[in-house]
Amino acid sequence: MPRASPFWRPGAHAARRPYLVARGRIAAALRAWFAARDFIEVDTSALQVSPGNETHLHAFATELIVPGDERHRLYLRTSPEFACKKLLAAGETRIFDFAHVFRNRERGDLHHPEFTLLEWYRANEPYETLWADCEALLAQAAQAAGCKRFEFRGRSADPFTAPERLTVAEAFARHAGIDVLATVAAGQGERGKLAAAAAKVGIAVGAGDDWGDIFSRILVERVEPKLGLGRATILYEYPLPLAALARAKAGSDQVAERFELYACGVELANGFGELTDASEQRKRFEAAMNEKQRIYGERYPLDEDFLDALAAMPPACGVALGFDRLVMLAAGAKTIDQVLWAPVAEFQERQS
Repeated sequence: MPRASPFWRPGAHAARRPYLVARGRIAAALRAWFAARDFIEVDTSALQVSPGNETHLHAFATELIVPGDERHRLYLRTSPEFACKKLLAAGETRIFDFAHVFRNRERGDLHHPEFTLLEWYRANEPYETLWADCEALLAQAAQAAGCKRFEFRGRSADPFTAPERLTVAEAFARHAGIDVLATVAAGQGERGKLAAAAAKVGIAVGAGDDWGDIFSRILVERVEPKLGLGRATILYEYPLPLAALARAKAGSDQVAERFELYACGVELANGFGELTDASEQRKRFEAAMNEKQRIYGERYPLDEDFLDALAAMPPACGVALGFDRLVMLAAGAKTIDQVLWAPVAEFQERQS
C-alpha cells in the first residue's frame, strides 16, 4: 500500500523549497551555458520501442493501443540516448536534453524511479572534449547555487578546481591493489583471473558472479569511495567488456573510450566516444540481453530503427549526467527526494 508522502504539506515543502529554488537556478545556468556554445535543446519521447539494453537496468513497461484495438508493448526509457543518436544521424551536431527517465528496482538516497538525465552530444569532436564540459558544468552549478564546495556524507570537493584524471587501471591499482587489465584479453574479461585477484584482497566473490559482477563489486567497495575527494575525478578508459555503447580506444583491444565523473564519492556522469558500428552494437546488445535473461528471466527488444540509424550517424561523443545528483551536491541536500518537486509515492509491504 502507498506510504504517506507528505511533500505537499506546507511545513515539509518549506523545508525543501531552498533546494528546489536552487534546482531552477542551476537548470537555467546550464541551459545558458549550452546555448552560448551553439547547442540546441531537444525534447525526446519517453515512450520507446526499447528502453535500452543494459543487463542490470530495469524498465517500466506499458502498452500502446491504436485505433482498432491493436496493442503494442512500449517502455518508458531508461535514457534518451537512442533518440538523441537518431537526431545526430538526422544531421544535428550539438544537442542536449533534460530528459525525464525511468528505472525500476531503484530507490534510495541517490536513486529514484523517475529522475532527470542531462544528456548532451557533440558530432565530429573527440570524447575528451566532454571532460572539459563536465568541469565547466560543475562550476556553473556551484555558482548558480551559491556554494563554494560540494558536500555529501562527510566528503567534500571543490567544484572550481580542475578534476583529477585517472584511468580505471590506475584507480584499481591505487585503491584496490588489483591489475584489472591483466584480466582482459582480446576484449573479453577473464573471470577466473579477476576472481582470484578479488579474493586475494578480501573481496567476496559469488559462484554465479561473472567478470562484470566482480568488477562492479571491486569498484563499489574499494574504488568509488576514494573518487572525487577534494576535487572531482574523471575515471576513464574503461575495460572493453564494459564498453556498452562506447567505441574501443584506437589501437587497443583492452579499453574503451568511456569515462565516468565523480564528486564526493558520488557518480555524476557517464560518457562515451560513441560506437557507430551497428554490427558490433548488435552483438553487445544481444550478449547483454542473454545475460539479463539468465539473471532476471526477462529481456528487452532491440530498437532496429536505432541500429539502422547508426549507419548514418557521424563520429560523435556523448555523456549522461545525473542532474538531480548534481543539484544535491551543489545545494547541500542529503537525499534525492529533497531536490524533486513531486517525488514518486513510496510503497510498503502489506502487513499480514
